[in-house]
This record gives sequence, C-alpha cells and structure tokens, in this order.
Amino acid sequence: MAYTTIDDPSEYFQVLAYTGNGANNRALVNTGNSDMQPDWLWIKRRNSAEDAAMYDSSRGIDGSGNSLRLRPARDDAEITDDTSLDSFNSDGFTIDSGDQVNGNSSTYVAWQWKVNGGTVATNTAGTNIDTTEQVNALAGISILKYVGTGTDNDSLGHSLGAAPDAVIIKNRDETNGWQTFHKNNTTDPKTDVLNLNSNNPTTDNDTVWSDVAPSSSVITLGTNDGVSKGSVNYVGYVFKGIKGFSKFGGYTGNGNVKGTYVHTGFQPALIIVKKVDETQNWPMFDTALRPRNVSAAVDGNDFMYADLANAEDQTPQFEIYSNGFRPTMTSDLTNGDTHPYVYFAWAKHPFVTSKGTPITAGR
Repeated sequence: MAYTTIDDPSEYFQVLAYTGNGANNRALVNTGNSDMQPDWLWIKRRNSAEDAAMYDSSRGIDGSGNSLRLRPARDDAEITDDTSLDSFNSDGFTIDSGDQVNGNSSTYVAWQWKVNGGTVATNTAGTNIDTTEQVNALAGISILKYVGTGTDNDSLGHSLGAAPDAVIIKNRDETNGWQTFHKNNTTDPKTDVLNLNSNNPTTDNDTVWSDVAPSSSVITLGTNDGVSKGSVNYVGYVFKGIKGFSKFGGYTGNGNVKGTYVHTGFQPALIIVKKVDETQNWPMFDTALRPRNVSAAVDGNDFMYADLANAEDQTPQFEIYSNGFRPTMTSDLTNGDTHPYVYFAWAKHPFVTSKGTPITAGR
C-alpha cells in the first residue's frame, strides 16, 4: 500500500515569505515545486505587530473588487477592504498597499492551501443547512459557506468522505470567536470547544457541537451564535488528516529540553499548537522562516501566534525532523510537564513517497 497519495505537498500547501514594497497591484508568485492557486490564504506581518489577514476563494472578492478579510486573532466581523487582496492567481496572489499585507520594507509570511474542488451544494438528504462548499478530499480540506438557522442539532454537510479531525467556524457578520473542534482536544472532544482567537483553555459547551461528533458526511451544530444563528453568514474550514501530507493530533508535554517526540510521517512545513487545559497562546511554526533541527546551524525558530497580532518571536521551541517534530523548551507554550496539547500540521515533504522512496526534493 502506498505511504502517501501526495508526493509533492506543494501542489496543495505552500508557505511564501516576502518583503512588502507598498505598491498596489503587486503579484506574488509561489516558489514550490508545483504551481498552486490558493483558495485559503493566511497572511501575517512578521517584523512588527499587525493583525493577520485571512481570505478564501469561497467568500472571494466582492462586486466592487474589495476583498473580504477576516482577522483570526480577533472575534470581530468580516471586513470589506480595498487595500489588501486583489486576486487569487494561478501560482500565487495579487495584493495592494495595505500594511496588513504589503507595507513598504515590512516582512511577511503567507500560508496557502489549495482546495479548488469546485463549488458544490451540500443540502442533500440528512443535511439541514444549505451550504456552498469547495472541497479537496485528496488533500483533506473543505471550505464551507453557509447561513445559520439557529436550530439545535441541525447538520452541516461536508464532502471529505470521512469524519473530520478538526473544524474551525467563524461568524462573518457579528463579533464572535473562532469556534474550533479538534479530535484530540479532550477525551470527549464533541462536548468541548477551543477558540482560535483566544488563549483560553478548552471549555465544555453543548451549544456549539451539540455534543455530537462530526460524521463522515455532516457536522452537527448547536444554537451558539458562533456557529448557527438564524440568517447570519458563516465560513467553516474543515480538515481530515491525509497520510504523508497533514496530521491533526495531540501530545503530552514533559517539561524537558528533550520534549516528547511527535511522529507525523512527514517533514512539517507548518505546525500550529495549543495547550488545551490551561491559558496559553497558539504558536505557529513554519520552515519558510528559520527551521531548527538537529543538523541545522541556526539558533531558533521564528514563529507567530494565531491569536495575537505580535511580531514574530525568535525563541527556539521545536526541532523539525524528516518525519515529525520535538519540543526543545521547558516552556508552557509548547511543553508544560504533563499538560496536553493539540496540533495541526502540514507537510513540506512526505517521509516516504507513493513509490516507497525517501523524501521528495524541494526547491
């Protein structure tokens, strides 16, 4: 059996680091092995504090050419913006002069995912909420755009073909947090919720997922305004781990400089971590900045926070390997002794290709 069905992760996920020039209509081109048109785009200024900007092709660009921008570190509503994203391109994206994406001489990182499975209506039998979906089951990601009903136990369809490992939903019209499900959140994750925009620990809340686990076809929603208020617009990002490409798991910290080894089956390109039982931020590590591993002569990782506007931090936290990662600090951020953590990870390279050969080359 093949180890992975995705030999080149850059077909579906890429990280681009760039320096802003303050110009309008600036086209940025990806640098991975494959040309990739992003459908989900998350941009963060690195050298100074600035809210990250999140876009997707399901919400798109409005009829006046304005981008529809969300801020993952905030609970505020969607922003209509004419100074940030202009377009999603065949191998990158075009931006304007806004400081959130292109401030002159500022440094940025853009995390990008290709979904591009086409838009499909998922208001099928057994589904109560009319949904417009882009889905790429091969890469294990779906973008859902829907209007809430405010009815308990309504089902939101997805087309991943397997129960999701993680779900992030945002109320686009109102102030409300980024409601986050993760299969390793607690021993009974369907009863609990994290907020991507908050450092709060997980909370028990039966009004979000209605205490029903996601299935291979639907996500069950409660009456919480964060997921399904009547006549309110929402966007959801839904993930299923794909062997050799993505993994959504958990680990327990040991408080040691040689932390718990976490096996992913690929060299991670991006890792997002959250301590779930106590107050702690959401650090984001990627290998487009300064990866730290056992063979690299560099001093630390540059990393961001999903829930903060802060500039990048340069405190070393992880060693990155060809098949996983390991915390290297005693910090509660990533390695508090006996504390549980969840992670989201996407690949730079699979550990073994579909032909059984070692790591694919990158450029």
